[in-house]
Amino acid sequence: MLLEGKHLLVTGVLTDASIAYSVARLAQQQGAEVVLTGFGRGISITRRVAGRLDPPPDVLELDVTQPEHLERVAGELTARWDRLDGVVHAIGFAPPSALGGGFLRTPWSDVATAVQVSTYSFAALAAAFAPQLAKAGGGSVVGLDFDATVAWPSYDWMGVAKAGLESCCRYVARDLGEQGTRVNLVAAGPLRTMAAKSISGFDEFDAAWTKRAPLGWDVTDPEPVARVVCALLSDWTPAVTGEIVHADGGAHAIGADLR
Repeated sequence: MLLEGKHLLVTGVLTDASIAYSVARLAQQQGAEVVLTGFGRGISITRRVAGRLDPPPDVLELDVTQPEHLERVAGELTARWDRLDGVVHAIGFAPPSALGGGFLRTPWSDVATAVQVSTYSFAALAAAFAPQLAKAGGGSVVGLDFDATVAWPSYDWMGVAKAGLESCCRYVARDLGEQGTRVNLVAAGPLRTMAAKSISGFDEFDAAWTKRAPLGWDVTDPEPVARVVCALLSDWTPAVTGEIVHADGGAHAIGADLR
């Protein structure tokens, strides 16, 4: 069992198509005890979806833009567990004006929201749970990414936020390395998640991956990505930190369409 006895916090479960849902499901199958988070009106949906897992995990309220939420969840996990072995950051949001092709017209207030939720929250989450991760000998923080080395159609300021996330990962890895915490990202190929539905032109991503990924790519199957996340949460990658692991069928490595 890859995650036997591990205690994991998984954010970002909204539907059973979420990558985070597949991570939670696989982690449980591999022996982990999981707690989920949700917030606002969406927490009722997270709780309903959590009922499909076996066993159904508890869902704690966590808005990553609210420091008091981070403090409260950290306290609740301390009362529940003697340590925290892993945290999954599956959080991203950009207002409508920051997506869809109006890059140069997006106001700073909306850009700031995208960066706070999608980038800064990674560091905030890691900092909040660092003491509990230290008790586990360091543990692991894993975030979900989308290749930020190029500009994508319609992705706009979320692409910029993801580029910030990639840099943020390296700095968090630097600062938490002394306590043994591994910090990594998994750059997934496009998947038909709730987040994808907010991006106009998603079909362009779909078509590009179908042609370019040497291993092929199924936009309806998040499990290949979830498996990589679970591997990084396990003890089998003790020397891997500050890394971006691509789980995208190999599309990132190919410069032209294959077929």
